[in-house]
Amino acid sequence: MRIFVIGSGGREHALVWKLRQSPQVDRIFVAPGNGGTAQEAKTENVAIGAGDIPALVAFAREKAVDLVVPGPELPLTEGIVDAMREAGIPCFGPDRYCARLEGSKSFAKDVMRRGGVPTAASEVFTDYAAARAYVARVGGPLVVKADGLAAGKGVVVAATTEEALAAVDDIMRDHAHGAAGDKVVIEEFLEGEEASFLCFCDGEHAVPLPSAQDHKAAWDGDKGPNTGGMGAYSPAPVLPYAQAASTMETVILPVLRVLAADGHPFRGVLYAGLMMTSSGPKVLEYNTRFGDPECQPLLMRLESDLVDIMRACVNGTLDQTPVRYDSRTALGVVLAARGYPSSYPRGMEIAGIPAADALPGVKVFHSGTRVEDGRTLASGGRVLCVTALGNDLADAQRAAYAALERITMPDSQCRTDIGAKGIRRLQEGR
Repeated sequence: MRIFVIGSGGREHALVWKLRQSPQVDRIFVAPGNGGTAQEAKTENVAIGAGDIPALVAFAREKAVDLVVPGPELPLTEGIVDAMREAGIPCFGPDRYCARLEGSKSFAKDVMRRGGVPTAASEVFTDYAAARAYVARVGGPLVVKADGLAAGKGVVVAATTEEALAAVDDIMRDHAHGAAGDKVVIEEFLEGEEASFLCFCDGEHAVPLPSAQDHKAAWDGDKGPNTGGMGAYSPAPVLPYAQAASTMETVILPVLRVLAADGHPFRGVLYAGLMMTSSGPKVLEYNTRFGDPECQPLLMRLESDLVDIMRACVNGTLDQTPVRYDSRTALGVVLAARGYPSSYPRGMEIAGIPAADALPGVKVFHSGTRVEDGRTLASGGRVLCVTALGNDLADAQRAAYAALERITMPDSQCRTDIGAKGIRRLQEGR
């Protein structure tokens, strides 16, 4: 088989790493890929942007690709699945209509309302003055969200009325996220601990992946600005696997039924970002693809052939396909450029990746890297995700940070507490 992976981040490196383990795979193309995918066996980077749908379709045709795997949200919301389907090429993921679950928070809220999915109370605004007036009347704490795609940075958790007003100003008046902020969703603030719950879906059936927990804030203690994610681990003690079936019934299957009734069965990965409140899980948002960095620890744990699972999702046979996981815990720590998610330097040389990869149960996934004259250089904000398996969460945490110590990169930063919340919860027996 020939596989075509679309994207350039850590998630895409993890997908390539897992897909190439399948005995069915002869060749993997990645557009545009990164320094890590360039070094994987059977793999070739291709200089096509992830949003260039016509060029991606033309390349897939030219190379007689058997399966296309879009990684990030952009090609999905731009209709890559629809375009590949018209070309007769199987593509793992939701069509453009279903991808609006991620591309438009107001659309997702409407689907949740129609499906009876528990979520925060909210209002939607296209008028800047009306949004400000609503915030002033209701008062903080509130959550202010740009309706469209904002690279994981369009959500502001505002503790006070003043912070919420400032978020409205930033998103709607100052256009911090461009057209994504022409419409905003303002939600009630939910108290609890967050968890990531992903399911493989074939339009009718769903199979849950083990739970995970992302760390969005830039600094230790969940402080600082939101990022694309500074680390993740799986499973998350706040959402034990014993609760997977009931959670799927509550937050995944109702959405599949609504979309199927709309004539657009959801196929691919449906990711529910949950707040585990005192009254049960409530959906904060949906993503329509693997999370990054959740993908890295989740695929470290996956034992089944990912090609078989993806083809089953595309063909509607997921209920006949086994999905097995390693019982151990996996944890990934993101090494970022200093200053991320604001301005940051590029071009720093990275050393020690082979030494880290040589440790048992460790894999270093590349995000923002490129290879030049045999050297690996930083080319983005999130640069690496150092991921490790362990017998439990504390063991996985030790292994990941031990591997990270073998890597050097000037002008770098990382969180030192990935996994700490889960370890505390386990120690307290909650």
